[in-house]
Amino acid sequence: MTPYDKIFENNKRWADEQLRSDPDFFTRLSQSQQPDFLYIGCSDSRVPANQIMGLAPGDVFVHRNVANLVNNVDLNVMSVINYAVRQLDVKHIIVCGHYGCGGVRAAMQPKDLGILNPWLRNIRDVYRFHKQELDGIAEESRRYERLVELNVLEQSINIIKTAAVQKSYLARGFPTVHAWVFDMRNGIINDLKLDFVQTLHNIQEVYDLTKD
Repeated sequence: MTPYDKIFENNKRWADEQLRSDPDFFTRLSQSQQPDFLYIGCSDSRVPANQIMGLAPGDVFVHRNVANLVNNVDLNVMSVINYAVRQLDVKHIIVCGHYGCGGVRAAMQPKDLGILNPWLRNIRDVYRFHKQELDGIAEESRRYERLVELNVLEQSINIIKTAAVQKSYLARGFPTVHAWVFDMRNGIINDLKLDFVQTLHNIQEVYDLTKD
């Protein structure tokens, strides 16, 4: 049996296990979704959103791309945020990066990476914003990890800049935005403790989109 064929065997086993433990599982799952969480993470295959959060199917609305970027001209991620906030009423939006991120590592290299150049430029911009801090870190591995963290924080701020998030929070008190980094070396999520309310207040001096 090939690895591809084995997927269907695994799927059947998983479906049978769900039904044995909860006969109504798929009935509920097929009716609607009301997740409290939107998770925006890296496409890296080693960081599965539901599993690291300990949540079941239907609990997390998920968007993933290389290096967990939130680019305001990326209609994919902007559509996901808009739908999650305005239609699904999510209460929390999480940007989750991870140590060992290949996208962040690539952005630190002085190389022409073809079609990846415009995408990774977003991370290079993060480096430029925080160049003094990053250049002050002598150890390359720690500088790399810090860029992972700063990238997550900057992408979280990009979410707070959106009209959907600003208007929903003003009207309903949610969602709030969180910045996480997953450590594959121990399986632990590191909460970077983004101060959502203060960050929203600060960025609205320039990015206030709450007026119709």
